[in-house]
Amino acid sequence: MAVVAISVIINGNKKLGDVLANWDVQHFLAIAEKGYVETNDVAFFPLWPLLLKLIPLSGMPVIATASLLAAGFSLLAVFALYRLGGRGAAIAWLLAPTAVFTVVPYTESLFCAAAFWAWERAGKQRWGQAAVLAAIASGVRISGLFLIGALAIYALTQQLQDPASPGQVEKLIARGKRLLWLLLPLAVLAGFAVYLFWLRGSWTSWYEAQAAGWNRGFTWPWETFQHTLAAASPDYAPGHPEWHWMFKTEIISWLVGLIVTGVCLFRRNWAEAGWVGVQVAAFSTSHWLISVSRATLLWFPLWTQLGKLGETRSASLRYALLGLAVVMLIVQQLWAWFFFTGAWAS
Repeated sequence: MAVVAISVIINGNKKLGDVLANWDVQHFLAIAEKGYVETNDVAFFPLWPLLLKLIPLSGMPVIATASLLAAGFSLLAVFALYRLGGRGAAIAWLLAPTAVFTVVPYTESLFCAAAFWAWERAGKQRWGQAAVLAAIASGVRISGLFLIGALAIYALTQQLQDPASPGQVEKLIARGKRLLWLLLPLAVLAGFAVYLFWLRGSWTSWYEAQAAGWNRGFTWPWETFQHTLAAASPDYAPGHPEWHWMFKTEIISWLVGLIVTGVCLFRRNWAEAGWVGVQVAAFSTSHWLISVSRATLLWFPLWTQLGKLGETRSASLRYALLGLAVVMLIVQQLWAWFFFTGAWAS
């Protein structure tokens, strides 16, 4: 991706900020500088803009430093994925087609770092640490709400590691303690909701901003799919030739989400199924499928399952996975080119 960025800078006579600060980055920078002034700004959670606001205090350039921060958080996310699913899972995530969003000033890297480590800590029954990390994730984007729900399922289904406490009472107490920890990230979401009510006088201002700015009002799933199919036609926006390709990838990513959810359910990984499934359901009730491709970065069960496939002894499957990795890497560079040139990239 670095080669793609340098190529765009040289051939397009652009500055570094011209390639790294496209699309939502402008919203984050505006919020960092002025606060929630514009109507649609409240669609974005405050933690990432707050970090951007602190960068000038160090005397460092904002865009370059924010990108370095994003890359650093991405490394933390990779380490967590390695703990969750091994080397294959970490490599698969690094090859993700939409990985450009993990090295530019977007929220994906920070959220993934916090969410993946929250899951890893919960798996080790370190629920206090998991709650703190989930609280950080909840300050970054609305996906924190889904994370809390999935962690709640995890808290209810996780087996006790202590064989000396097998009784039903002990199990209920342990589950209750885990759930109580999740009040911490819930408090973060509640605090942001209260702030938005104080700022805009509406408990639904976040949802209203999403609907007004990105056409994400509630729609029945079959209508969502019809709208997306229409947008995936080359005739939908002839002036923007990349749009129909992006909507096609949204459909593919949505199908991938359904498959991952199904595999998790088949394996009785209820919490992981809830984590991916609730996001797929949420995307299915918007006007059209949008930002699903970016959301695949958050679906750690997808990457851990790909990592497990990489452990197979079947030579044919290994060759197939190698071919998939090559395709993913090529698409990743094309996706980076879309973003760096300012074209719509989901």
